[in-house]
Amino acid sequence: MTSVVFIHGLWIHSSSWQPWQDLFTANGYQTHAPGWPGDASTVAATRAAPDALNGIGVDEITGFYADLIAALPERPIVIGHSFGGLIAQKLLAAGLAEAAVAISPAPVKGIRALPFSQLRSSFPVLSNPGNKARTVSLTPKQFGYAFGNTLSPAESTALFDRWTIPGPGLPLFQAATANFTRDAPTAVDTTHTDRGPLLLIAAGQDHTVPASVVTAAHRLYRNAELRTYADRGHSAPFDHGWREIADDTLIWLNR
Repeated sequence: MTSVVFIHGLWIHSSSWQPWQDLFTANGYQTHAPGWPGDASTVAATRAAPDALNGIGVDEITGFYADLIAALPERPIVIGHSFGGLIAQKLLAAGLAEAAVAISPAPVKGIRALPFSQLRSSFPVLSNPGNKARTVSLTPKQFGYAFGNTLSPAESTALFDRWTIPGPGLPLFQAATANFTRDAPTAVDTTHTDRGPLLLIAAGQDHTVPASVVTAAHRLYRNAELRTYADRGHSAPFDHGWREIADDTLIWLNR
C-alpha cells in the first residue's frame, strides 16, 4: 500500500489534514500526518506549550520528516502546504519521496519575487528580530489577512479557532534571508531531473504565498507541473473548498 505523508505549514496544526487523510485512505493509501518537532498531539496542547517550538528551523523540520520516512517500508508520496510545501520539495530532491505535491509552498532559495501581501503576512514575525528564536502566535485579524482573505469573517474565525497553533519564527527569517545566505536551509536542487513527479499548486488570491511566488518556483524547475486555483487563498487545503484540491491531487497522482 502506497504511503502518503502530509506536512502542515506554519501556524496550522497537523490535524487539519484529517479530511484529506480520510479521503486518501478511502482511495487505498496509507496516510501519516505528524506535526513538526515541538508540536503536541492536539491544537490545545500545542497552544499550551509554545516554547517547545522555539528555535525550530527548516533543517530540523526536514530532518524530522526524513527520519519518519526512513522508518516506512517504501518511499512515500509527500504533500505539503506552505512551509510544508517547501519541506516536500526538499524531501523529493533528496530522493526520499516517490512524488510530491506542494500547495502554496514557501519560497525556495532563488526566488526574487516579493509581493507586498507576502511582506505584510510575514510582518508579525519579521518586524521583531527577537522572534528569530521565539515562537509566535497570530491574532484572528492577522490570520484573516494571511489565510482567510477569500472567506467570510465567520469561516475565517472558525478556522482560526479550530486549527491555529503557535509557530516558530526561525523558518520565516531563513526564507527572508535565503538569497543572501550561502548554505540557506531553504535551498532546493531544482535542476535535479532524477526524481519523482512534482506538482506545484498556486492560489490566485493567496496573500501569504502569492501565485507569482509559486510561478517563480515553477520557472526554476525543468520538469514540474503547475496548477493555479484563481479564486483561492492560503486557507485552500483546509477551508470549505478543500475537496476540490484534494480530488484534483488524487487524479494527478493516479495519472
